[in-house]
Amino acid sequence: MRIGLSTPVVMQLPGVSSAWEERAGADELARIARTADEYGFDHLTCPEHVAVPVEQADRRGVTYWDPLSTLSFFAAHTRRLRLVTAVLVLGYHHPLEIAKRYGTLDRISGGRLVLGVGVGSLAAEFDLLGADYGRRGERADEAIAALRASMSSPRPRFDGEFYRFDGFTVQPCAQQARVPIWVGGRTLRSLRRAAHLGDGWMPFGLRTAQIPDMLARVDTPTSFDVVLPTGRAVDPLGDRVGTHERLTALRSAGATAVTCTVSAQSAEHYCDQLGALSEVAAEITEEAM
Repeated sequence: MRIGLSTPVVMQLPGVSSAWEERAGADELARIARTADEYGFDHLTCPEHVAVPVEQADRRGVTYWDPLSTLSFFAAHTRRLRLVTAVLVLGYHHPLEIAKRYGTLDRISGGRLVLGVGVGSLAAEFDLLGADYGRRGERADEAIAALRASMSSPRPRFDGEFYRFDGFTVQPCAQQARVPIWVGGRTLRSLRRAAHLGDGWMPFGLRTAQIPDMLARVDTPTSFDVVLPTGRAVDPLGDRVGTHERLTALRSAGATAVTCTVSAQSAEHYCDQLGALSEVAAEITEEAM
């Protein structure tokens, strides 16, 4: 089971984020990224929201760093970590826009992109951007298929209901022959979408006990990733046993990878926590052998 990180600072949720994150910037993020890379973690994430309605700020928060800029910054400060959008809202983008921008990121990072995608749920943001909220699920399904046709091809072709393109070159395109696509969501439909069109499922907002039952109801391909969040923040220095138990429970629920939210009081403390978390992860790996 691989261990990645829900990157601090880049998304600040009320009741979840710590005070130090409000003051942190590029220097702290660079240090965290380098430390995570050195300890051998699997991935860093960055979400996407363009603009959050003021009336929803108390629930959703207001700070969301741009994923393309942020992950490109991480690419420059790391050598091995995978770079995960968690998630891109498909309805906000034309597939060729994603293919060009994130294909370039894949190339400059040496093939480390994982494209996390989702349908989206913030109607006001769809309206602001002139995107179709009512048919967002259908559009998302087709967008994933269009991305499959375009991410790694300099001469992509696709003919669908919402997206059609032929006779264009898109260079640079992704370095990877097949960029992994992880589909976010919390419904059985999102899991089916992931199994049919993607390479992994990245659920959120579910109880751990729900995951095995949902996985049992859907046929998933070989090498399919189930990327589960820790939910509450883990504290490997302060509660090593609890951290071990949490990660073990997620592995038992079907996780092939875990994205950890890590408790910390400062960027320095966060980096210290990563050292302890890497030790716990190594223990779990050894136990599974």
